[in-house]
Amino acid sequence: MPRVSAKRQITLPMDQCRQAGIEPGDEYESFVDHNGHITIIRKEAGAAEGLLKDLQPDPNLTDEDSLQDAMHDRH
Repeated sequence: MPRVSAKRQITLPMDQCRQAGIEPGDEYESFVDHNGHITIIRKEAGAAEGLLKDLQPDPNLTDEDSLQDAMHDRH
């Protein structure tokens, strides 16, 4: 059974890495859900390509307005 080290490092089981296609040196994202479960996702180059292509900017909105709006949404 893998354990978390003092440095908060985790060794992933080799069979799970094979199943997920995770290789040494790969980059990943990790997320914690509302139940406290951690999900690890291997990053793939180009996976987000075109993600925002249909997003249209509002020319009337300044960077400062956008920042203030984002800060307001966080609270």
